[in-house]
Amino acid sequence: MPPIAASTALARFRILDLSRVRAGPTCVKQFADFGADVVKIESPPGVDPNEAMGGPRHGPDMQNLHRNKRAMTLNLKVPEAREVLARLVKTADVVVENYRPDVKYRLGLDFDALSKMNPRVILASISGFGQDGPYRERPGFDQIAQGMSGLMSVTGVPGQGPMRTGAAIADVAAGLFAALGIMTALLEREVSGKGQWVQSSLLQSGIALLDFQAARYLMKGEVPAQVGNDHPTSMPTSAYRTSDGYLNVGASGEGMWQRLCKAIGREDLVAMDEFRDNQRRANNRAALNEILNREFASAPTAKWVEVLNEAGVPCGPIYKVDEVFADPQVKHLEAAAEVDHPLLGRFRVVNQAVKLSRTPARVASPTPEVGQHTDEILKELKYSDAEIRGLRERGVV
Repeated sequence: MPPIAASTALARFRILDLSRVRAGPTCVKQFADFGADVVKIESPPGVDPNEAMGGPRHGPDMQNLHRNKRAMTLNLKVPEAREVLARLVKTADVVVENYRPDVKYRLGLDFDALSKMNPRVILASISGFGQDGPYRERPGFDQIAQGMSGLMSVTGVPGQGPMRTGAAIADVAAGLFAALGIMTALLEREVSGKGQWVQSSLLQSGIALLDFQAARYLMKGEVPAQVGNDHPTSMPTSAYRTSDGYLNVGASGEGMWQRLCKAIGREDLVAMDEFRDNQRRANNRAALNEILNREFASAPTAKWVEVLNEAGVPCGPIYKVDEVFADPQVKHLEAAAEVDHPLLGRFRVVNQAVKLSRTPARVASPTPEVGQHTDEILKELKYSDAEIRGLRERGVV
């Protein structure tokens, strides 16, 4: 069986996926969806005490993160397995791992060791806190990084304590930043002919997601506080209660503010001194929100979306997840993709968010079973049937 043909865009690349849980698989999924030959390497069942960290094999998380890959098993605690891996590395363009930083050195998978096997190989390492420094050995998890990056300090309602976001954004960001780093390294390799070590961490990715909130502190010394659903500096940008739900409105800037006031029939607000400019609207956000909540409560969300969009005021309903995937624009964007699984049948996963006009991504195959392609890949590495039987008998695969 040839590598999975999800797309032709990255079909010339082979990625060895030694990662698990979320950040690493998020990174690798970007390449798998665009047709790279991704080989997911796992321990044989019963070898790794943490093998279930990614959730059940047939659960939504695993099925969403590991589509479009081939899977093989290798017991990397056995020296002979590392010899097999060395053969694989010689054929690979990228190795992705999210072990704790010391583990790769114990396994002989650090960048210097891999470079001796293949000078063109790119190693991508994703960690909780970085590959060196005082927190190097700490285990990293999304919520820990959300707290330490400052994200939780600016999320939530004032006075109710820090709040995590409702998705694993530090994990996902670390994976996406790593993917961007890999693509940069692959482009640079076209000039130098050499691989390099790409690193991302949950902590620094969380800090990067702070974006303008971090910039406010770094440039002006301002420590951002929680402001609930309000925008920290541009008002009225917030969530408002309607007669049947909630509505997001983003009316920062004088032009949009004036259009909003006209659309809701409150042009008198424009002339009020406490709302005369953006700074005053931000300073008097409580009074402003009270007025707007009262106005928006007079009609349903759908009506306000229609009125405000006609007026050129950015707005939108606040959906629950089932409502997201029922939205006509979401359907048009094909944000969900169907996949056929031999055991689970037909179901949907989250589609690739990046669209290419000529070589688009595709969800071509479901998450493979553990070791589903082991023999196939070993044969590609020129192992004979007898040698493969021996590897199995010795617990190497």
